[in-house]
Amino acid sequence: MAENDMSVFGVSALEEEFYRHFLRNPGTPADDVHLLLHTSADEAQRCLDRLRTLELLHPAQPDGSVLPVDPEIATARLTDMRLLEPHQELQRVTRSRHVVDGLRAEQVSQPRTSAGIEQLEGLADIRNRIDDLAFFARNEILAVETYPRLSPENIARSRPLDLRCLRRGVRIRNVVVRVALEDAATAAYLRELAAHGAEIRVTGETTERMLVYDRSTALVPLDPQNTARGALLAHKSGLVTNIIALFEKIWDAAEDLAQATAAMSGAPASGLSERERLVLVSMCTVGKDESGARELEVSVRTYRRYVAELLQTLGASSRAQAALLARERGWI
Repeated sequence: MAENDMSVFGVSALEEEFYRHFLRNPGTPADDVHLLLHTSADEAQRCLDRLRTLELLHPAQPDGSVLPVDPEIATARLTDMRLLEPHQELQRVTRSRHVVDGLRAEQVSQPRTSAGIEQLEGLADIRNRIDDLAFFARNEILAVETYPRLSPENIARSRPLDLRCLRRGVRIRNVVVRVALEDAATAAYLRELAAHGAEIRVTGETTERMLVYDRSTALVPLDPQNTARGALLAHKSGLVTNIIALFEKIWDAAEDLAQATAAMSGAPASGLSERERLVLVSMCTVGKDESGARELEVSVRTYRRYVAELLQTLGASSRAQAALLARERGWI
């Protein structure tokens, strides 16, 4: 049996039929509506009560008439309600760090060089811990990377982790070496992250490599030139504080990604706001406005207004022309 159009919002077929009836006949009384819609008076009253709970109908009028809420306002509110549920569930999951700690306690203890410092051996162990730390990060991830390029496999592995963190509101600050921008795939991936809210800066050269999660845990390689040799995971506040201070020093001396990219291409920096960059990427990669609105967590009406403002900023008469201009300027 096919679902009704509004089932995605948790609205039943009969409730939707009632709502549509009052859209067609606003201000009519509810007394005999059950006869028109071929249902019982009790069932009709339950539908009316639920539609008011969902704020699809205005509160009961003194004269008994029923007024529907504007569809765009109503569906935007329903969308927010539906999106809030998985968001709250995600928050509950990300607060369950104690589960991992309890499960990890069942493992054979790994050798530690000293209290508060854990030694990780092998790339598989390091990657698993990075996945773990990224998943449970709540506030901020700091990174200094020395890779000259990212392989397609590395990008495919990192993208869902990074984008998931950004969608949860985790702040990402990342410093990369300038030579990484010479690889087209790596540069495109960094621009994608920046478009979704990551703060990325570029340094000429550095031998330091580090990851810091929520300013409480730091991961550094035993040998920055050969990460396969293992890494140290520091939990001691004093050591982590020193690593953060080193990161801030490198960060302050580095150049913004947009400026570095513009300098390498000889083109001016985009000058787009963070919201405009997000809309631009969404507009060029997502087919429907509804999908783009969901990705940016705004209503379709707001998303279309953002697109119109971006077209005006770019001086484009269509979305296709805007995408072409943005690509020519190296903004995406």
